Amino acid sequence: MLLSVRNIVKEFSIQRGLLGTPTTFFKAVNDVSFDVEAGEVVGVVGESGCGKSTVGKSIVGLYKPTAGQVLWNDKDAALLKKAEKRVLRREFQMVFQNPFSSLNPRQKIKDVLLEPLEVHGLLKPLERLAFVKELMVRVGLSEADLLKYPHEFSGGQRQRIGIARALACRPSLIVLDEPVSSLDVSVQASILNLLVKLNRDQKIGYLFISHDLQVVGYISQRVLVMYLGKVVEEGRVEQVLRNPKHPYTQVLLKASIGLSVALKSEPPNPMNTPQGCPFSARCAYVEDRCLIEAQELQEVERSWRVACWKWPEI
Repeated sequence: MLLSVRNIVKEFSIQRGLLGTPTTFFKAVNDVSFDVEAGEVVGVVGESGCGKSTVGKSIVGLYKPTAGQVLWNDKDAALLKKAEKRVLRREFQMVFQNPFSSLNPRQKIKDVLLEPLEVHGLLKPLERLAFVKELMVRVGLSEADLLKYPHEFSGGQRQRIGIARALACRPSLIVLDEPVSSLDVSVQASILNLLVKLNRDQKIGYLFISHDLQVVGYISQRVLVMYLGKVVEEGRVEQVLRNPKHPYTQVLLKASIGLSVALKSEPPNPMNTPQGCPFSARCAYVEDRCLIEAQELQEVERSWRVACWKWPEI
C-alpha cells in the first residue's frame, strides 16, 4: 500500500496559562483512517474547519500527529531515519491552495523548479535545465516562461507552476490542498483536466482536498467525507454521489448542485463539539441515541462505509 493512515489524531493547544502550559486543546482531526493505493485519486471533502487540510499536512510531515500512524509503503514515517525521511520528502509532495503565496516572488521560475532537483540531488547538473523545460511544457506553459517571475503570471498559471514544482521530484503521491478553490471556474476546469491527464499518463496518486463535492467527484475514484474532524462517509465516488447515506453527505451533494438546504442550526463550536454524533445538532433525522453515542463507520457494501445510526432508513 502506498499510503496508510491509521487512527490519526491532531490536537492544537489554543490557550495557555500564566506559566505557558497548555490549558485548552482543539482536536482538529479525530481518529481518521484510510488508504491510498499507487496511482489512485482519493478525494477528501467537507466544510472549512472540518480537518481535511490538517490531515493533508499531517501526511506530508508539516504537522506531527498527536496520535496514530502515517505509513508510507508500510513504513511508519515517524520511525524513519534521517536519510529515509529525505527520500520520503521527495516521494510525496504537496500543492497548496493559494498560488499567489506559494511561490517565492524573488525567484525566477527556472530557479523555483531547479531547487528541488538540487536539494535532492536528482539528475546531473547539465540535465536539469532540459528537465525543467520539459516540465513547463507538460503543465501547459512555455520554456520562455522559465525566465519570468511569479508576479508575471495569472493565478491559474501560478498553480500550474506549483504542480510542476511538485512533479520535479518525480513523486509517487501529491497532496493537493484546495488547488482550484481560489481560481475562476474556467481556470479550474483547465487545472483539473491537467491533473487528470498527469494521473492517467504518469500514474501519480493524489490526495485531493476540497470543499466541493462535484469537483472531488470529477477527479477522484474514492471519496472521504469529513465533519468536525471525523470521517462520516467513505466509498467509491459513484457510490457516494449516486446515493449518499450520511445526512451530511446528502446536504453537501444538494448544495453542490445549487439546491438550497435548510439545516437546523449553525455548525457547532469545534472547541465544544456535541456529545454523540458530531452532526446531531444540525441533522433532520436525529434521534435520542445520536445525542449519546456516535456510530462508528459501518459497511453499507464493499468499500462503502457510513457513520450513521439511521442510514438504512434514509
